[in-house]
Amino acid sequence: MIGIDTVKIDRIKRFQERFGNKALEKFLHVEEIKLAKSTQTIAGFWAAKEAVSKALGLGISKECSFFDIKIHKDSKNAPFFTLSKHLIEKFEITNTTLSITHDGEYAIAVAYIESKTERINSLSH
Repeated sequence: MIGIDTVKIDRIKRFQERFGNKALEKFLHVEEIKLAKSTQTIAGFWAAKEAVSKALGLGISKECSFFDIKIHKDSKNAPFFTLSKHLIEKFEITNTTLSITHDGEYAIAVAYIESKTERINSLSH
Protein backbone atom coordinates (compact mmCIF):
# COMPACT_ATOMS: atom_id res chain seq x y z
CA MET A 1 0.00 0.00 0.00
CA ILE A 2 1.02 3.59 -0.56
CA GLY A 3 0.44 6.58 1.68
CA ILE A 4 1.19 10.22 0.98
CA ASP A 5 1.00 13.36 3.07
CA THR A 6 1.87 17.00 2.68
CA VAL A 7 2.23 19.61 5.39
CA LYS A 8 2.84 23.33 5.26
CA ILE A 9 6.21 23.96 6.91
CA ASP A 10 4.93 27.18 8.48
CA ARG A 11 2.23 25.18 10.31
CA ILE A 12 4.91 23.08 12.01
CA LYS A 13 6.98 26.20 12.71
CA ARG A 14 4.02 27.87 14.47
CA PHE A 15 3.32 24.67 16.42
CA GLN A 16 6.93 24.57 17.58
CA GLU A 17 7.00 28.30 18.41
CA ARG A 18 3.84 27.95 20.48
CA PHE A 19 4.85 24.83 22.44
CA GLY A 20 8.66 24.73 22.16
CA ASN A 21 10.30 21.32 22.53
CA LYS A 22 7.07 19.99 24.03
CA ALA A 23 5.64 20.22 20.49
CA LEU A 24 8.30 17.85 19.20
CA GLU A 25 7.80 15.47 22.11
CA LYS A 26 4.14 15.09 21.10
CA PHE A 27 5.06 13.20 17.92
CA LEU A 28 8.80 12.45 17.82
CA HIS A 29 10.97 9.96 19.70
CA VAL A 30 14.07 11.38 21.42
CA GLU A 31 16.29 9.93 18.67
CA GLU A 32 14.14 11.59 15.99
CA ILE A 33 14.39 14.97 17.73
CA LYS A 34 18.19 14.64 17.56
CA LEU A 35 17.94 14.06 13.78
CA ALA A 36 15.53 16.96 13.21
CA LYS A 37 17.84 19.93 12.95
CA SER A 38 15.53 22.20 10.94
CA THR A 39 11.86 23.06 10.67
CA GLN A 40 11.86 21.54 7.19
CA THR A 41 13.10 18.21 8.57
CA ILE A 42 10.57 18.30 11.41
CA ALA A 43 7.76 18.95 8.91
CA GLY A 44 9.08 16.11 6.75
CA PHE A 45 8.99 13.74 9.73
CA TRP A 46 5.38 14.79 10.47
CA ALA A 47 4.38 14.16 6.85
CA ALA A 48 6.25 10.82 6.89
CA LYS A 49 4.41 9.55 9.94
CA GLU A 50 1.08 10.61 8.47
CA ALA A 51 1.95 8.92 5.15
CA VAL A 52 2.93 5.67 6.88
CA SER A 53 -0.28 5.64 8.93
CA LYS A 54 -2.29 6.21 5.74
CA ALA A 55 -0.48 3.40 3.94
CA LEU A 56 -1.58 1.12 6.78
CA GLY A 57 -5.15 2.34 6.30
CA LEU A 58 -5.36 3.49 9.90
CA GLY A 59 -4.34 7.12 10.04
CA ILE A 60 -2.91 8.38 13.30
CA SER A 61 -5.22 6.71 15.80
CA LYS A 62 -5.42 4.41 18.82
CA GLU A 63 -4.22 1.58 16.60
CA CYS A 64 -1.31 3.59 15.17
CA SER A 65 0.11 6.47 17.18
CA PHE A 66 2.94 8.76 16.15
CA PHE A 67 5.15 6.67 18.45
CA ASP A 68 4.38 3.42 16.62
CA ILE A 69 6.33 4.88 13.68
CA LYS A 70 10.00 5.77 14.03
CA ILE A 71 11.94 7.70 11.38
CA HIS A 72 15.65 7.01 10.90
CA LYS A 73 18.35 8.09 8.46
CA ASP A 74 20.89 5.79 6.88
CA SER A 75 24.60 6.49 6.32
CA LYS A 76 23.72 8.51 3.19
CA ASN A 77 21.12 10.56 5.11
CA ALA A 78 18.22 8.84 3.33
CA PRO A 79 15.12 8.37 5.49
CA PHE A 80 13.57 5.05 6.41
CA PHE A 81 11.12 3.95 9.08
CA THR A 82 10.47 1.18 11.52
CA LEU A 83 7.16 0.19 13.07
CA SER A 84 6.06 -1.13 16.43
CA LYS A 85 6.09 -4.89 16.72
CA HIS A 86 2.30 -5.07 17.00
CA LEU A 87 1.86 -3.33 13.62
CA ILE A 88 4.45 -5.52 11.91
CA GLU A 89 2.71 -8.63 13.22
CA LYS A 90 -0.85 -7.44 12.58
CA PHE A 91 -0.18 -6.53 8.96
CA GLU A 92 2.56 -9.11 8.30
CA ILE A 93 4.83 -6.40 6.90
CA THR A 94 7.72 -7.61 4.78
CA ASN A 95 9.21 -4.42 3.32
CA THR A 96 8.96 -0.63 3.60
CA THR A 97 10.17 2.40 1.68
CA LEU A 98 10.02 6.10 2.51
CA SER A 99 10.69 9.28 0.56
CA ILE A 100 10.58 12.77 2.08
CA THR A 101 11.02 16.05 0.26
CA HIS A 102 10.58 19.69 1.09
CA ASP A 103 10.54 22.64 -1.21
CA GLY A 104 9.33 26.15 -0.63
CA GLU A 105 6.42 26.11 1.78
CA TYR A 106 5.71 22.37 1.88
CA ALA A 107 7.08 19.05 3.08
CA ILE A 108 5.82 15.91 1.38
CA ALA A 109 6.31 12.25 2.20
CA VAL A 110 5.42 9.03 0.41
CA ALA A 111 5.47 5.67 2.19
CA TYR A 112 5.24 2.25 0.59
CA ILE A 113 4.52 -0.86 2.64
CA GLU A 114 4.57 -4.46 1.43
CA SER A 115 2.64 -7.10 3.31
CA LYS A 116 2.15 -10.85 3.09
CA THR A 117 -1.55 -10.12 2.76
CA GLU A 118 -2.97 -8.84 -0.52
CA ARG A 119 -4.43 -5.67 0.94
CA ILE A 120 -3.48 -4.07 4.20
CA ASN A 121 -6.68 -2.03 4.27
CA SER A 122 -8.85 -5.13 4.25
CA LEU A 123 -7.31 -6.11 7.61
CA SER A 124 -8.20 -2.83 9.26
CA HIS A 125 -11.92 -2.87 8.44
